[in-house]
Amino acid sequence: MSDKKAPPNRIGAVAALLALIAVAGVGAYMAGWFGGEPASGRRPQTANAPLSTATGPLRFDLQGHRGARGHAPENTLTGFHKALMMGVDTLELDLALTRDNVLVVTHDPRINPDIARWPDGEWLNEAGPAVRSLTMEEVKRFDVGRLNPESRYARMFPEQEPVDGERIPTLKEVVDLARAINRNVRFNIEIKINPTRAEETANAATFARAVVDFLHTEKLVDVATVQSFDYSALVEVRKLDRQLATSCLSIQRANFDNIKAGQPGPSPWTAGYDIDELGGSLPALARKIGCSVWSPHWRDIDVAKINAAHAEGLRVVPWTVNKPEDIAEVLALPVDGLITDYPDRARAEMKERGITSY
Repeated sequence: MSDKKAPPNRIGAVAALLALIAVAGVGAYMAGWFGGEPASGRRPQTANAPLSTATGPLRFDLQGHRGARGHAPENTLTGFHKALMMGVDTLELDLALTRDNVLVVTHDPRINPDIARWPDGEWLNEAGPAVRSLTMEEVKRFDVGRLNPESRYARMFPEQEPVDGERIPTLKEVVDLARAINRNVRFNIEIKINPTRAEETANAATFARAVVDFLHTEKLVDVATVQSFDYSALVEVRKLDRQLATSCLSIQRANFDNIKAGQPGPSPWTAGYDIDELGGSLPALARKIGCSVWSPHWRDIDVAKINAAHAEGLRVVPWTVNKPEDIAEVLALPVDGLITDYPDRARAEMKERGITSY
């Protein structure tokens, strides 16, 4: 980290945003890739008990993926502000743990060259250091306010508006921002661990302890869900607090499959459980892990699977649904929510079908 200079001492876009909030008097604040039944305009009843919020039972849950990634830099204060202004019920975000054990909000275990620049504006030319190897202060050196225009990633989100000067926020900063705008907002926080590259991150027990301690300190236990593709992290969370809601993320695609049905032995992602010993049922696996939510890739679901999940007492919240026609197809299914990079598109489709949320 010594070959680059420290960021200039200036008030960036984030500081300006927070100052604006204070002046206004409110201070104190993977992408979509199916078929379904026709929309009925009303949500069908499901077998699971609803999650509770400060204002009552949770109905349909609209989640802003990494904030509102389609419109603003992902996992940034600007992005979360945008998502809240679009009326999301839940902020979906990703976590890493720094060397000095600060929870920061970023998707990638290593600094991502598609979104990160040095303070002098120079793009990283390769994956940067692991966040776990850096202090929080060192993590803050990187500008993550725009997409690298030369990257394929940038072409995926042509409507994203850059905000130069954005830094990787701490989880505490995101929570403070959200509370200043909507004290009833929920948080769906992902523990980012890859069991095939364990050296890049904190281990499951350490990561889970940091997350659970934070949620208790900030009094967020009743409005937070902890999700992960690595179910060992969720097992560790439940060892510490069985009342915390957990969500089993899943994907069964050619380029990534964390379940590995039909293969010998358990997947390295499923905490020692073999789905084939559970009749190949992902809902049964999620219930075995102790999850109250199953969050599959949206192309992996159908009515039978959703009904099976509801029979297990699980809510079903697929990710990441972006095109209006895909959102419409998902809303035609008996899902309990969805995760999207475009909350405004989802809100419009929900309104057309009479689907409301809290």
